[in-house]
Amino acid sequence: MRTSPNRLIATIFGAVYLLVGVLGFFVTSGIGFFATEGANLIIFAVNPLHNIIHLAIGAALLYAGMNSVTLSKSVNTAVGGVYLLVGIVGLFLVGSSLNIIALNGADNVLHLASAVVLLGVALSQDKAAVASARA
Repeated sequence: MRTSPNRLIATIFGAVYLLVGVLGFFVTSGIGFFATEGANLIIFAVNPLHNIIHLAIGAALLYAGMNSVTLSKSVNTAVGGVYLLVGIVGLFLVGSSLNIIALNGADNVLHLASAVVLLGVALSQDKAAVASARA
């Protein structure tokens, strides 16, 4: 893991998103599963569905980071792409009835920043390791 930026980023982001998912349940007591206005976890809005999504993404990233460079690169790319989409679409969802994961402005910034880091590392690092794994 020390020699692979993709594995390192996947492991760190996976652990952080798992932690955020767990901590989110401590603040969402009494919040509806699909509530459009969530409870604040620091400055980020969360509801139970948002917490479960964080747990799933965190688990996928952590598993990939602990597994292989190829899997880490793939999962970083997939999660980065999803977060890019969520960050952009989230800009239009805040304040609407379609906002079933209780996004707020801080969430959108975090999702876009996560997308930039995950995609940046996935698309620029570990090219030689993945090429040799395919050979």
